[in-house]
Amino acid sequence: MAYANATQTAEFGFTARFTAFKNSVAQRMARYRVYRETLVELESLTDRDLNDLGLSRAGIKAVALEAAYGN
Repeated sequence: MAYANATQTAEFGFTARFTAFKNSVAQRMARYRVYRETLVELESLTDRDLNDLGLSRAGIKAVALEAAYGN
């Protein structure tokens, strides 16, 4: 009986998975950093400055989330 067997080396598979994991974590950290920086900057503004931008204190978190993660 003949059959085909496909194998991958464990090192290549692990390396590819580890690289993908590392890139995923780096991307999540970068997005979170944008979120935190936006949040801190907007929270440091006065109510008058926020009003000039058309924002209220209640909307700061939503704006930071949109800036970092999109819709």
